[in-house]
Amino acid sequence: MQKVDVVVVGGGIAGLTAAIYAAIAGKQTVVIEKQNHLGGRAISNKKKGAYFNLGAHSLYKGDAYATFQELGLTLQGKLPSSFAYGVWKGKLNTLPSDMKSLFTTPLLSWKGKMEFASCLMKLSKVNTRQFDRISIREWVEGNLRDPMVRNIFYSLLRAASYVVGPDLPAAGPVLKQLQNALKGALYLDRGWGELIEELQKKASDLGVRLLTNTKVSSIDTRDGIVRRVLCKDGTKIDTHHVILATAPSIANQLVPFAEKTALHTWKEQAIEVTAACLDVALKRLPKPKQQFAYGIDQTVLLSNYSRAAYLSDDGAQVISLIKYQGKETDADKDLQELEGLLDLMQPGWREELIVKQYLPKMTVCHDFMHMKRLENPGPAVPEIQGLYVAGEWASHGEVLVDAATASAKRAIQHMLSLEDKERNANYEHRGII
Repeated sequence: MQKVDVVVVGGGIAGLTAAIYAAIAGKQTVVIEKQNHLGGRAISNKKKGAYFNLGAHSLYKGDAYATFQELGLTLQGKLPSSFAYGVWKGKLNTLPSDMKSLFTTPLLSWKGKMEFASCLMKLSKVNTRQFDRISIREWVEGNLRDPMVRNIFYSLLRAASYVVGPDLPAAGPVLKQLQNALKGALYLDRGWGELIEELQKKASDLGVRLLTNTKVSSIDTRDGIVRRVLCKDGTKIDTHHVILATAPSIANQLVPFAEKTALHTWKEQAIEVTAACLDVALKRLPKPKQQFAYGIDQTVLLSNYSRAAYLSDDGAQVISLIKYQGKETDADKDLQELEGLLDLMQPGWREELIVKQYLPKMTVCHDFMHMKRLENPGPAVPEIQGLYVAGEWASHGEVLVDAATASAKRAIQHMLSLEDKERNANYEHRGII
């Protein structure tokens, strides 16, 4: 029987971040990952010399960026130009992204241009938490009057949230994400796999044990206290602290009588977000100036990541396209729509194609802050002492990877604060304080 201070179940960004901060706090820590590799959905695939993420990945200047900097990661890459096109009625139009494009875009009337500029200026300074209890639609309809300004903002906020419709997402978190996006999006050299390798090395250097190809079967929580972790291969690890950096459905499966805990509520309220993702590596760009586009009346986005990051060994251009999905999905139809956008932006791309990757239904996040949510998950499971959750779904106002790192740190901070309270209580009992 092994014994450690902390067991983290799940080796994605949330799990690795939690493990690193636990180790920094002096805790003997183990990460258990069922796959044969760490990184979860942040891995990169290398195909014919091109680095493909699992869909488009950008690092905004939010919690994750600050966390990775604090941990000393190199974060090699660059910020791309903000110049973008908007796809409206099957045509490309300059999207307002700076003063020049604002005044030259044919999408907006003069009145609309003034309203758009005014709204962006206000947004850059506002505390977005005041909008946590209203939807994106309520915010847009309540703050914007010009119909095309509304359409463009819906497009920008869709790209920030990855959620196809404006009625479900709470406006506050997505507006905060847009604030972060306006500061610039970092495209990482060699994809996010490089980031995962750095996190893995950081964890190893701090003494974290990383177990891959190991599946947890259950968490022993007799009498409402975490006691040990049981694995399918017979491994048993004694511990008083478990962080479940898994999907909410998996967390429910691993904990006996989870239906009597908050884990059940968190699973039932979760709304998964998915996207169809097409990545292509092209020998050259038929239209070198057309590198970034938002769909305005289509729920799509295109970005040439090679314009700011090293993503191929031979100079190929790596382009990522996204189709934001609702409940009903159609893999063939989504691919046709994404290839149609590529035809519009880079006509003749098929003659330049080296390799492509199509993920018809990629999980973006297992949950987010939405209008049907009853409560924000975690960091602790209140009914079970020593049990915590982390992941992009355990958001307290952050979006995507920012929620992954923030929830991981919340779990460790909660664990350490409880230990401090117990220690002080013991000192008081013994008359030391």
